[in-house]
Amino acid sequence: MECEPGIRRRLQEAGQEQLLRFWDELGSGERAALLAELKLLDGRELREHCGRAREAYVRESRSPQRLDERMRPVPPEFVGSVRKSRPEELEAWEEEGYRQISQNRVAVLLLAGGQGTRLGVTYPKGMYNVELPSRKTLYQVQAERILRLQQLVGEKYSTRCTVPWYIMTSEFTLNPTQEFFEKHNFFGIDRADVVMFEQRMLPAVGFDGKAILERKDKVAMAPDGNGGLYRALADHRVLEDMEARGISSVHVYCVDNILVKMADPVFVGFCVSKGADCGAKVVAKSYPLEPVGVVCQVDGIYQVVEYSEISPETAEKRNPDGSLTYNAGNICNHFFTLDFLKDMAGTLEQRLGYHVAIKKVPYVDEEGNLVKPTRPNGIKMEKFVFDVFQFARNFVAFEVEREEEFSPLKNADTADKDTPTTARRSLLWQHYRWALKAGAKFTDANGRAIAEKSRLVSSVSHSARHCSLSASDPEAEDPPAVCEISPLISYFGEGLDARLNNQDISSPFILDVPRV
Repeated sequence: MECEPGIRRRLQEAGQEQLLRFWDELGSGERAALLAELKLLDGRELREHCGRAREAYVRESRSPQRLDERMRPVPPEFVGSVRKSRPEELEAWEEEGYRQISQNRVAVLLLAGGQGTRLGVTYPKGMYNVELPSRKTLYQVQAERILRLQQLVGEKYSTRCTVPWYIMTSEFTLNPTQEFFEKHNFFGIDRADVVMFEQRMLPAVGFDGKAILERKDKVAMAPDGNGGLYRALADHRVLEDMEARGISSVHVYCVDNILVKMADPVFVGFCVSKGADCGAKVVAKSYPLEPVGVVCQVDGIYQVVEYSEISPETAEKRNPDGSLTYNAGNICNHFFTLDFLKDMAGTLEQRLGYHVAIKKVPYVDEEGNLVKPTRPNGIKMEKFVFDVFQFARNFVAFEVEREEEFSPLKNADTADKDTPTTARRSLLWQHYRWALKAGAKFTDANGRAIAEKSRLVSSVSHSARHCSLSASDPEAEDPPAVCEISPLISYFGEGLDARLNNQDISSPFILDVPRV
């Protein structure tokens, strides 16, 4: 099989003919696979992509641009807070969120295209088991939260409601995710209400501006970042599906947050009540120099400013009441209206810039040997989902409690944070707090009472749904008693009094629905 002249000419014009350097050594099947991949690469776009990657790498090598003088925090009138908002406000927002869900106007959209390289696994993160007592995976926990929320709202309004689940995958995660959901019968969710679609892939580029060959017959490709969402929505006509279902609000989140509140009624209700087209959940920074991006304004435009773009003095700046001025830590948890997503999937997406990720990319050397580099050798270009804040007509932020809503799974257990152990502990601490609030009394295997941690203190709150107990650094150790509460039993701590009040519970304890 000869290489199609059109493809060879296209690569020559793009300055990327090196992708064919092993053509004569390939078998017919390998040639067919490489041709199929190359046909998807537009010559002009490939040339621009590789040139853009090279230029971005050069810029990245310089000192980062400081944004200190151009930054301003989100104005307080556009910020809601679980801790600071009045109880009646929180209840009103939650009621509005429930109402929107009852009318089948809310969807959730999961960003699940990443490879999980830092976690050290070869399968999608959503399939990961952090060794909860129940052995449930992230996908199962999230699916059960959707089911419980639908049940809660259905009972409240005496109606059947649906929260469709859209899942953006990539070349790496689509098939395994589909097979996993099939194997587990979609965890009880109607198959028609789980819509999977695939984001685009972009070639990884060497520091010399040349696209990298991963194998003799395969270009090294990477997902185009979670900001590839907007092109993927258009590519797969997902927005048309949403419109046909009557969806008007979409809650977007990342797969790795074990504490995520699916279609959170309080957040949805807050955004809808404020007339927002774009919203972001945030958490207070753990300490001034915590390496997280902050949601703020730059030259009057909303964006996420990375910690490397500001000085330590700015990061430590405080308000008159002692709180940090730039304290809105980004957790990749967003609200969008359908109309806003339509605008983004149209012409606005083309105005989003790319971010540089310097990575270790396996490649074949000039002799055709596979090399797994020990240091970064390639450039992956990404767009970020939050880059669209700049186009919002009415942007809002909503602060939630980190210990209740944010514990990401990013690294293997050899790391210091964001590991399977910290994720598991975060969930078990949360369920332990819920059980104590409901009146449970824990005992050990010998029937002796387990003393509550003296450092646990009750937060001021207005109802069981918004009540929490906060522990200092709960990820540092396991809770005194192991208690896991199925999302099918409680979405966010509600309804546990009747099951747990004054009950002696032996640790470890799993509260789940009976298996049929």
